[in-house]
Amino acid sequence: MSIRAVIFDFGGVLFDWNPDYLYRKLISDEKERAFFLSEVCNSEWNIGQDRGRSISDATRIKQAEFPEYADWIAAFYARWPETLNGTLVEGVALMEQLEAAQVPLYGLTNWSAETFPYAWENYPLLHRFKDIVVSGHLGLIKPDPAIYQVMFERIAQSIQNLQPDELVFIDDAAKNANAATKLGWHGIHHTSAKETARQLHQLGVQF
Repeated sequence: MSIRAVIFDFGGVLFDWNPDYLYRKLISDEKERAFFLSEVCNSEWNIGQDRGRSISDATRIKQAEFPEYADWIAAFYARWPETLNGTLVEGVALMEQLEAAQVPLYGLTNWSAETFPYAWENYPLLHRFKDIVVSGHLGLIKPDPAIYQVMFERIAQSIQNLQPDELVFIDDAAKNANAATKLGWHGIHHTSAKETARQLHQLGVQF
């Protein structure tokens, strides 16, 4: 067995993204903030934008549902950069070790097409990946097998005779890592950079 490419998820692996960073500034009451982030601007709503729904539509729909929170809902994307608290040092160090070992690196991320450009412009490390599949560009999200197939086909354009078991996919969501495994890839559920590195070494990746 030979691993010919490693694919990274971004949020929770390389980037520290959490809406709580913004809403701590806006909602001082912890219970109210917890309600807002679990029932109003929650992960289910956010994934709609990752799937390709426009920010304007998402905001309008949610404001109609919760008019009393209209200003806080608008802030989610108006102040979106404040939800991104930079990069995760250990995850980036792992990526750089693989890069130094000349392991081809790719990205597969659930991310809105409208907010990804901010990260692209402000975090040059993204430019070091050979290719990145962004869910919002495709209208597909992990763990849908179709988005993994798009990633596979794009990698196969530069790596001849590529086989699924020659790929490793690292994701902080177990369901997304498991989806890759079901397709014949080696899915790693990222819980720490140290544990991910251990599993990469077990797979024979030298770095």
